[in-house]
Amino acid sequence: MALGESGIKQAVRWLEEQLHERPDADRVRLVDEAGRRFDLSPMDTDFLFRHLAERPPGPAKA
Repeated sequence: MALGESGIKQAVRWLEEQLHERPDADRVRLVDEAGRRFDLSPMDTDFLFRHLAERPPGPAKA
């Protein structure tokens, strides 16, 4: 965890890593876990859901 980096940025990075390692992972569960792991607000969690919904399924881009 980078000092001074916002929780949402950390969560996005973590989600990208998770999806790169496991492209078929349950995205709803990943967002739920990210919300708890990075202590995100409901608005931040909603952003993550939208972020993942706009992204096509499959391997993450490196």
